[in-house]
Amino acid sequence: MPEPLRRDVRLLGAMLGDGLVEYGGKGLLDDVERLRHAVIAARRGETGIEEVAALVDGWTLERAGQVARAFTVYFHLTNLAEEHHRIRTLRERDTGGTVPGSAAAAIEQIRASGDGRLDGIIDGLEFRPVFTAHPTEARRRAVVTAIQRISDLLTRLNDAPGASEREETERRLREEIDLLWRTALRRGAQMDPLDEVRTAMAAFDETIFRVVPHIYRTLDRALEGGDGEGTGTRPPKARPYLRFGSWIGGDRDGNPYVTAQVTRDAVMIQAEHVLRALENACARIGRELTVHETTTPASAGLLNVLAAARTAHPKLIAEIGKRSPGEPHRLVLLHAAARIAATRERDADLAYASPDELLADLRAVQDSLAAAGAARQAYGRVQHLIWQVETFGFHLAELEIRQHSELHERALAELGGERAAGEGTTPRQPRSEMTDEILETLRVVAWIQGRFGVRACHRYVVSFTRSAEDIANVHALAESLGDGAPVLDVVPLFETGEDLERAPSVLDGMLEIPAVRRRLDETGRRLEVMLGYSDSAKQLGPTSATLRLYDTQEALAAWAARHDVKLTMFHGRGGSLGRGGGPANRAILAQAPGSVAGRFKVTEQGEVIFARYGHREIARRHVEQVTSAVLLASTDPVQDRARAAAARYRPLADKISDAARSAFRGLIETADFAVWFARVSPLEEIAELRIGSRPARRKAARGLEDLRAIPWVFAWTQTRVNLPGWYGLGSGLAAVSADGADLAELREAYEAWPLFNTLLDNAEMSLAKSDRAIAERYLALGERPELSETVLAEYDRTRRLVLAVTGHERLLENRRVLSRAVELRNPYVDALSHLQLRALKVLRAGVESEDERAHLEDLLLLSVNGVAAGLQNTG
Repeated sequence: MPEPLRRDVRLLGAMLGDGLVEYGGKGLLDDVERLRHAVIAARRGETGIEEVAALVDGWTLERAGQVARAFTVYFHLTNLAEEHHRIRTLRERDTGGTVPGSAAAAIEQIRASGDGRLDGIIDGLEFRPVFTAHPTEARRRAVVTAIQRISDLLTRLNDAPGASEREETERRLREEIDLLWRTALRRGAQMDPLDEVRTAMAAFDETIFRVVPHIYRTLDRALEGGDGEGTGTRPPKARPYLRFGSWIGGDRDGNPYVTAQVTRDAVMIQAEHVLRALENACARIGRELTVHETTTPASAGLLNVLAAARTAHPKLIAEIGKRSPGEPHRLVLLHAAARIAATRERDADLAYASPDELLADLRAVQDSLAAAGAARQAYGRVQHLIWQVETFGFHLAELEIRQHSELHERALAELGGERAAGEGTTPRQPRSEMTDEILETLRVVAWIQGRFGVRACHRYVVSFTRSAEDIANVHALAESLGDGAPVLDVVPLFETGEDLERAPSVLDGMLEIPAVRRRLDETGRRLEVMLGYSDSAKQLGPTSATLRLYDTQEALAAWAARHDVKLTMFHGRGGSLGRGGGPANRAILAQAPGSVAGRFKVTEQGEVIFARYGHREIARRHVEQVTSAVLLASTDPVQDRARAAAARYRPLADKISDAARSAFRGLIETADFAVWFARVSPLEEIAELRIGSRPARRKAARGLEDLRAIPWVFAWTQTRVNLPGWYGLGSGLAAVSADGADLAELREAYEAWPLFNTLLDNAEMSLAKSDRAIAERYLALGERPELSETVLAEYDRTRRLVLAVTGHERLLENRRVLSRAVELRNPYVDALSHLQLRALKVLRAGVESEDERAHLEDLLLLSVNGVAAGLQNTG
């Protein structure tokens, strides 16, 4: 472990230990230490897991709960220390040269390759992260904010303060760690959708709003070439290419708590946050921009802006003018800040009608400064504010609606029945609440567009799209509103294996829909489709789903080229490897050639939001890596290499896929598999964590089909099996070996084809976070030894063959940092798993005492929270 990281972990761990003694006496710390030493010894083979289980079973439920809490808090502190070390590492790497994996590195590589399309790629560059409320953030907001306060104090401590300041900082650290220990780690009440909106706003307030201009500035410097000195003294070459989206408060697929009113409230919360941020930024720059008219005279354009402002708001201009005599640029900016405040407060007389009006004022200031020779003032902080307005508008994130295709079909049938009843041909049936809700949602979309512009909310995602009729139904429902209809881009979401296969034919049908053709004309023939990673993986298994998605992207890219359509593929990826997760930059480079084309849109879910956007430097690095990958994946040399590798190794991959799918389907189609899965995992109990507003199932049925992909993955993660990330791959690799494919050919495919490389690396990571011995104890709870043997045999097979193909002697051998993190964490996760197993074993056997059941469930859910923190993975 690097010394600075070791120092922080030891400091935080020692403070937690002192807090445990203060809370529960030395006996509590001794029990925690006994379990810690026992699980480490078990990992080393010095003792058996039976001895560890006996230790855990010997405690009272109260003591077991305290120990589980201690390990969970320890993981929160360790995660924090690792984040600080990551930031240290990023700073150390930033020595003034080109940082590997950055946009600048990609631009240098493209220029060196001779691909002359760089300017075209930059002009069309888009990265659209879409935040979702998918319930995978297991931490309470109170816990998140407590950790943030500890983070701030650790930063202060690492900045080498003086002795007295250090003493006070250490005292505060102990106070905050004690508070974290005493804070309930799981939610006492179910979240509602607006809680989820407010939670996501924390990432915007603390990080995203501030980091966006710096990302653009870095790109501008890279486009300048050389040392990039020109940036900040000329009009920028970088244009704003980030567009944030959100499903939070708009995704109603199977969530009865997301209503039209919630959607309206969600966009108003977003607007409140972005308008406050813009107001503060504009006021700050206005206060600081003290250039005088004698050194920096105002242009005719700026004087016109001032004259119009005096006519419209004479008292306000006079009041600001008293504080800014002879400072016309400052006067316009402070007036703009007042108008932004009025926009937030809905003061129609003073408010801006749209972000374009604000941009016009800011550009008048910028142009005037540039004309007066103050280029650094024009293209410095004023440019930053312009970039922020261009990126966020007055709505912050583009709110998207999602609803299930079946409900639109029913609603349209009801409306058709009403029309027929009106014509006297059939009895009138009462309209359902769901149909009223769908129509009211469409009215709210129209209201949002009137208030904030079409860009604020115009995408309507149709989950489980089966045909073009599912798209036509949404347009028909909107058109039923007459003049109150919103502008819509209806996005098909292809989720199952069958739906992915027929995606091109669905798009053929969409071209026949008049409303779609109209939008193509209005948008320059831009179209969007969404690809579902979660349900396809749950249906086909990770290997076959990966290849099916690749085929779909390839087919859709060819379709777009034939029809002269600028197609954006929206990747519905989860945070976990079983739902399309993993490093985003590597995933982009593994996409089918032609499918990226300078545009990448992806869901950012649950804990991923705070992991990637919770700290400015980490957020900046993440966006840089994605940008770099999008640029490279859009170039001819990269696409040509991927295309050649796919052609060479695809027959091999197809054989792997067929055998992998057969193994996966064979497992989940076993009689009563769903019942067994619920017994061996905390599947049903996870719902009690209250980690999201959405139910775990779309319907009341208890089978796998209606189980959402998140609890499917979350529950397998808790069992330490991690089955959705690797199951079937071993059978696939074994099948091609049996057919005569030698190891050398598989290794060639691994080296040459990014898709195959990513597939195996992700499986390797998933296997590394598994633990066979502990998984065996979970599987035994199902009392189906034949199923346990099947799963464990596939685990052994997959592990052996993945290592053989990658050429590694141990898992994650070539990923030193990740390997170290996993290896250090695993024993402590083991401790929580043993505590969870104790509770799960007794609950599955049956408990008569309600008091004992409540204590066992508390222990179980506390351990679930801790394992999620330890593995940094939920669903």
